[in-house]
Amino acid sequence: MNDIDLQDRFANLIDDLASQGWSLRELFAPEVLTRELAAECRKRERRGELSAASVGRGDAQQVQEGIRGDRIQWLEPGQSAACDQYLQLMDELRLTLNRELFLGLEDFECHFACYEPGAFYLRHLDRFRDDDRRTVSAAFYLNDDWQVEQGGALRLYLHDGREHDVMPQAGTLALFLSGDMPHEVLPASRERLSLTGWFRRRSTDVL
Repeated sequence: MNDIDLQDRFANLIDDLASQGWSLRELFAPEVLTRELAAECRKRERRGELSAASVGRGDAQQVQEGIRGDRIQWLEPGQSAACDQYLQLMDELRLTLNRELFLGLEDFECHFACYEPGAFYLRHLDRFRDDDRRTVSAAFYLNDDWQVEQGGALRLYLHDGREHDVMPQAGTLALFLSGDMPHEVLPASRERLSLTGWFRRRSTDVL
């Protein structure tokens, strides 16, 4: 993918994020990469490498299935070619966000997330009370042929009081401001796979 293709993919994301605090892009990544990432997630799930996600941070972390029910595994460079390609794509997006919006983003962290049928994640913000590094949240979906009646939407609670549901269709990227956009994951009738991540800036030592 050349620089012109990348900037075309990023353009609407940048404009929407600046004007309304969230944005969506269908077919954000090449289809072959999306398929490879879905296969990688399923392979890790079969191997038992995904673990029940917790809430909170540090010593206060706890698995609470009444709040969130996904299983996750963090991505690290060098784990697979597909993962490395995705991390490179997101780093290009990080650099563009910094250049266009002056956000001072230093890195990007993300994990695979697998929701079994019926699993959910209650309404929350992505920024911790004592850590303001998470600045922009990014959810990239890996589910082919998703149907509205299957549920599983990412529900965004917008500033004007409206709700906006994002279907987790393969190739769709949802981007939103981590500290300003309450959201939840609704239960689905089928397995739901994604890559969930955060662009982070340097901490300002929130107390």
